[in-house]
Amino acid sequence: MSDDHQPATGDAASPAGRPTPRSAGDLPTLRRPAGPPKKPTDNRPTGVVAGWITRGGSGPCYGLMDENGTEYAVYGPNAGELRKGDLVTLRLTARDRSVDCGPGIPMRIIED
Repeated sequence: MSDDHQPATGDAASPAGRPTPRSAGDLPTLRRPAGPPKKPTDNRPTGVVAGWITRGGSGPCYGLMDENGTEYAVYGPNAGELRKGDLVTLRLTARDRSVDCGPGIPMRIIED
């Protein structure tokens, strides 16, 4: 009687035509970093702040909480409708306190 089921050439654990799987010892290893990065990896231009609108509306005053939890009182007479909860990126500059936009660091939206 002949055996019609001959094993494929190569490793019995690996199907014919496919490479043999590597062992865990063959995987590359990552080196431990020498320390924290010297420069931030998510640089933004000066004055650009990303965060969530906490007090919205048609303006000109808004509340903004940045990614680090800093609260801003933002003045933008031409900013239009900003809704509470919107994630925004704004160019801001310092402003005087002549207009009270509520709690937070007083800033003005720079329009490009």
